[in-house]
Amino acid sequence: MESSSAASGGSTRREATRQKLYEAAVTLIAEQGFSATTVDEIAERAGVAKGTVYYNFASKSVLFEELLRHGVGLLTASLREAAERTARDGGTKVDALDAMIRAGLVFIDRYPAFTQLYVAELWRTNRAWQSTLMVVRQQAVAVVEDVLRDGVAGGEFSDEIDIPLTAAALVGMVLVAALDWKSFQPERSLDDVHAALSRLLQGRVSGCR
Repeated sequence: MESSSAASGGSTRREATRQKLYEAAVTLIAEQGFSATTVDEIAERAGVAKGTVYYNFASKSVLFEELLRHGVGLLTASLREAAERTARDGGTKVDALDAMIRAGLVFIDRYPAFTQLYVAELWRTNRAWQSTLMVVRQQAVAVVEDVLRDGVAGGEFSDEIDIPLTAAALVGMVLVAALDWKSFQPERSLDDVHAALSRLLQGRVSGCR
């Protein structure tokens, strides 16, 4: 029992350290770019020794790749939970999509620097982590695809909907609208932005029945 507790405690401490490194890396890279950010700076910002960075990640590139996995994983989980919660409450598939839009906005409001990095990396094709980025992107989009597919099967949406493209468009709409909100209209509330995107959803997706 003691060794099990010790192992669990060690795992918890390592996760806490990795979380500090993720937060330090995303802030620095958002401020000055990947190439200009050094491991020394990441360690200093996280309040750990440089060796701790290399103990957890083989290189700066590996750290950034794992950062992408971690961040998009959190986004995917929040989208899935929004859809599942709506289903438990007896909502429609449009309600589920609307809840996912709000969940996406809440995520971006909480992690604006990560979102900025993620969107920027989507446009780059020469990165070592490009294949990882495509995999985690598809995981997030697939959650939306599942809701659309169920909506088509249940007769709530038209079977003429292009499910992969519509799902990608909805995710993209939230990302771009939220970045515009944070960069150029920060005085607007999350509720206000959600209401605007909700009206767009209601007119476009639910209108395709």
